[in-house]
Amino acid sequence: MENILEVKDLCKKYENFELKNVSFKLPKGMIMGFIGENGAGKTTTIKAILDIIKTYSGEIKIFGMDNRKDESKIKEDIGVVLDDMFFPEIITPNDINNAMAGIFKNWDSKMYFDYLKEFSLLPNEQVKTFSKGMRKKLEIATALSHHPKLLIMDEPTSGLDPVARAEVIEIFQGFIEDEECSILLSSHNTTDLEHVADYITFIKDGEIALSKTADELLNKYGIVKCSEKEFKAIDDKDFIKYRKTKYEYEILVEDKKAFKSKYKNAVIDKITLDDLMILMIKGEE
Repeated sequence: MENILEVKDLCKKYENFELKNVSFKLPKGMIMGFIGENGAGKTTTIKAILDIIKTYSGEIKIFGMDNRKDESKIKEDIGVVLDDMFFPEIITPNDINNAMAGIFKNWDSKMYFDYLKEFSLLPNEQVKTFSKGMRKKLEIATALSHHPKLLIMDEPTSGLDPVARAEVIEIFQGFIEDEECSILLSSHNTTDLEHVADYITFIKDGEIALSKTADELLNKYGIVKCSEKEFKAIDDKDFIKYRKTKYEYEILVEDKKAFKSKYKNAVIDKITLDDLMILMIKGEE
């Protein structure tokens, strides 16, 4: 399967934080959910991919090209929405259209204004009159309207109500329908990712803790809830992490069927991405 994005051994050191050998691959035609708690390294990784951060080690390839050496060839085909991105408050969507037409060869004004209509954004209103959710919709419309092949998005549904989030997620699904385009989607709305992501990459303390297909994670992994006595009877090799709560033990297992085969009386719950994050972050080995 052809990869649209490859990150290999990405390292970046700050005074109080470090990215350590971050590596993952995003295949063409897929959506990757990029998850982790605040400060885990998601935004730093994205900014390195976009070459916003200049000093780092490792290799990043986009469309098979080096993201630094071939930046001018790559940027035309990337759509970006960052969590700290903003448009000047005095400009209007019309102003953005005029500016983007001079930046992107493939800028599609009709598509842009169609998105504005779909998102109920008035072309002549200044950005300062828009709510946070409206500004986010404007950013998404702008990112999509030059026909990119790769969308890189950091919290694109932040500030959106559930109806608007569903609308945006549907747009993202349509974006990859031709199997030629891909999305790297960092989000704390893990429920959205469960519905839309083909791959999940989880970063913890600057390191990739896992990167797997969403089907494997959500259908193969599971959570066992048991008493202390039952927990002590379980071999350490048969679980990834455990967490002791007030009333019971919660155990993260990698293969529900294999675990059930060995421990016949075990009750195994289906996992959510929230469950996975909590156990991977708070759990013990």
